[in-house]
Amino acid sequence: MKNSFIKDIAFYVPEKILTNDDLSTMMDTSDEWIKTRTGIEKRHSTGDTNMGPADLAVLASNKLFEKIGMDKNEVDFVVFATSTPDYYVPGSGALFQEKMGLDNIGVLDIRQGCSGFTYALSVADKFIKTETYSKILVIGAEVQTTQLDFDNDGRGTAVLFGDGAAACLLTSTDGDKGILSAHLHSDGQFIDVLSSSHPSSKYKDIINEDNIKKRQHHIHMNGREVFKHAVRRFKEVILEGLENNNLTIDEVDMVIPHQANYRITQTVQKQLGVSEDKVFSNVHNYGNTTAASIGIALTEALEQNKIKKGDIVVLASFGAGFQWGSVVIKW
Repeated sequence: MKNSFIKDIAFYVPEKILTNDDLSTMMDTSDEWIKTRTGIEKRHSTGDTNMGPADLAVLASNKLFEKIGMDKNEVDFVVFATSTPDYYVPGSGALFQEKMGLDNIGVLDIRQGCSGFTYALSVADKFIKTETYSKILVIGAEVQTTQLDFDNDGRGTAVLFGDGAAACLLTSTDGDKGILSAHLHSDGQFIDVLSSSHPSSKYKDIINEDNIKKRQHHIHMNGREVFKHAVRRFKEVILEGLENNNLTIDEVDMVIPHQANYRITQTVQKQLGVSEDKVFSNVHNYGNTTAASIGIALTEALEQNKIKKGDIVVLASFGAGFQWGSVVIKW
């Protein structure tokens, strides 16, 4: 059976930077308050450029193809993860395919929030292992800053998120390297703990003035509940992946968690009993870029030579839904 391997990966973030000091002019917060609670120092924003996830994904993908030296038309399928699609209908995958000039290949949209990248990799991995496709472009792209509530009512979430996109090429290989396994979970009883309830097709008016007045079109989050469940599920799903492959935590060379909050990352690192240098973090520079965060972090870990051939790498995610997952890779 064929195995799937990440040939290479690249990312793009918008030029505009929002620092913590910038946010302190919009709401009652401060650089110290944000850094102490989240570890975040700045995040990137599309601002008023009218760029959507598909646009960011094109820029990330162009960087990837230039890096690999590959013709984009060699790609035979796209898996596109985002929770902030350019259109209500259709998903961003079709728009990306058109903007990228990929001739009539199939695209699949994944809407698993912060777990989007692990879900997308898992789906692409199965397509390659069944020899349905051999070169799959996996995208995680988000534009969160346009839907945040940048005032005191939205302070708890507005300081967390940033915009960006990551693109990786998953290819087939006959060797023992590549994705060893993926493990995906969800628990829908916690949907309202982290959600944006409108616009919604449940109602005759998918969004109205009352929804806007109640700020139901913005993301709402119970931070304490998210933290409590995140640290538990991260540890569980990482250990599940290792047990499935008869590996121990001591054999792991690098953990790349979803970049949500540095306090979550620190807590998971301590619970796993691994050294700080084995759990990658770059949330201070980008904030929470949702489906793009793992891809951005993985790119920087590779660029910083923190991952080498033969290493055991675990990607792990947790997000809205709740939905969580892990992907175990032999590099």
